[in-house]
Amino acid sequence: MSDEDYCTIPETVKPAKADGPPYAECVLCREPTEYPESYKGITLCPVCEWQEAQRTACSG
Repeated sequence: MSDEDYCTIPETVKPAKADGPPYAECVLCREPTEYPESYKGITLCPVCEWQEAQRTACSG
């Protein structure tokens, strides 16, 4: 397994993007996300998603 395989999150883990409102709230900042309100699980807005990716990124 390469480092890239280990560090990337498969697309199947992420929820499908919503076609339109209503959107789910971000669990960190409560801003609207790109995910449907009906999605069950942790949803993050694009900003928090990017910040979380930075925190958890592999450090070679």
